[in-house]
Order: sequence, then structure tokens, then C-alpha cells
Amino acid sequence: MGMNTRLITTAHGTNRAAFSISDWGIFIGLSLIWGSSFLFMAIGLDSFHPGLVTFLRVGFGALFMMTLSKAYRVKIAREDWSSILLLSVIWVGIPFTLFPIAQQWISSGVAGMLNGATPIFTAVVASVLLRQLPRKLQMLGLIIGFGGIVAIALPSAGKGQTAAVGVLLVVTATVGYAFSTNTVAPLQQKYGSLPVMSRVLWVAAVLVAPFGFYGASQSDFAWDSLIAVLAVGVLGTGLAFVLMASLVGSVGPTRATFITYLMPVIALVLGIVFRDESVAPLAVVGIGFVILGAVLASRSEV
Repeated sequence: MGMNTRLITTAHGTNRAAFSISDWGIFIGLSLIWGSSFLFMAIGLDSFHPGLVTFLRVGFGALFMMTLSKAYRVKIAREDWSSILLLSVIWVGIPFTLFPIAQQWISSGVAGMLNGATPIFTAVVASVLLRQLPRKLQMLGLIIGFGGIVAIALPSAGKGQTAAVGVLLVVTATVGYAFSTNTVAPLQQKYGSLPVMSRVLWVAAVLVAPFGFYGASQSDFAWDSLIAVLAVGVLGTGLAFVLMASLVGSVGPTRATFITYLMPVIALVLGIVFRDESVAPLAVVGIGFVILGAVLASRSEV
């Protein structure tokens, strides 16, 4: 089997009908976990260097996998380890490193808006690999949902410096997400989420370790930052990536990545509650568009 057919591949979800109750449960749970990660990451970065945050986040996620005995009962075939390595690089190692670096030059609003392009990139990659365009409802959901993301991010987009290098780093990470969510679909259907993601996180932890060791030398210790990064590692990395792999295997890559539309909504609400942040009327309109886009995307794609 050649490299291209092994690495650059995808699959339809096992459930191409409307989202089931369990699909919606995972979808909403992931939105809550990853949406709250923005708050925890901000606390972690108060005292820790981005490199240390990245390493601890991935490391705590990998350690969490060790507590789950089912994660290692299934063996991964030798021919699939190249895909595991690819996922470690483009789904975890590179994006988790690039995002904190990028936000030194661009505002969180711009970063969130660019990250919201993930479902669009994912749909393009899936369409090429599957040689099939998304259905009309999913395409309409993509457009409406992204419009909502723009409306949420736009009021804060001008509050930080928008440098070309920061934008490029976030777009690079987002394209990595698009390829990785497509790549993980057939692996999840073959082995299950736990066996796949446990290997992905451990390999990624090794890859980001040098950046983490450097970051440790540039950081100050603080309990609140450590606890916040622990939460991001266990919940936002370990548990969330297992759930995401399950969702991708069930509903397919494009529909699963619609959680990136809901994440800023959760982050926005938490910012209002815990950090007394104000919300612009345009952002409230955006929330409505995001929810409508997600509902449309959840409908049957057959």
C-alpha cells in the first residue's frame, strides 16, 4: 500500500442520517469542554510560557489515557502507524504549538474567527477525498455558521494587532485540523477512539517536549495556572479528543467540525460570567446564526 492511500484518506460517518441523541450529547459536551478551554488557557498563560502550556496540556492528556485500560487493549496494525504519527503532528503537535504563538500578534477575536473556518476546510478536503460535495443543508449550514462566527469575532477583531505572520500560523493550524479530522475517521471506525487517541497523544507529547522544556525555563510557578492547564489537559485534550474521534466516526468529518462554530459561543458566555466581559449586539446575532448553522448541519446528508 502506498503512502498516499494510507495517509491521505477519509470515510463517511457510520450515521449519515440526522444526529442521534448520543451524537447531540457528544456534540454539546465537546462544545462546552473546548469552549471553556479558552478561559483555562488564559489562566495558564498568566504564569506559564506557551511552550510549557502546550507540553503540559498534551502530557496531562496522555497521562489521562493511562488510566483507561481499554485504550491499550487493541493493537494498532503496523501499516496504520504512519497515520497515527501524522495525526500527532497535524492534529496536536503543530496546532497546539502555533495557536499560543500566533496570539502574540493577533487578537483572540481574529484567532477565533480564523479557527471558525475549520468546517469549511474540512468540507473541501472531504469533498476531494470522497469525490462528493456536501448536501445542500450542510452547505447552507456551513455558510450561515461561518457568518455567525464573523459576527461574534468582528467586534473584538480591531482590539489587537493583526499581523500577517499570526494569521498565517492560525490558518496553518486550521488546515491541519481539516486534514486530521478526515484522517481519523477510518481509523476510529477500525479501532475505536481510545486506542487511536491514546497513541496520538503520547507521540505528540514526545514531539512537543523540547518546546516544553524551553518554556519551563521561561515560566513562573503558580497553582492556579497549573490547575487550569491540568483541566485543559485532562478534559480539553484527553477526554475531548476521544469524544471528537467518536463523533467524527459517527457523523463524518465535516458535520463533526461544526463544534468549532459553537466553541466561541461558550467562550463568550463564560467571559461574561467570570471575567465581566461585555458582549456586542452583533455578537448576540452571531450566536443565533451559529446555532441555526449547527442545526442545519445536523440534518441527514443522504
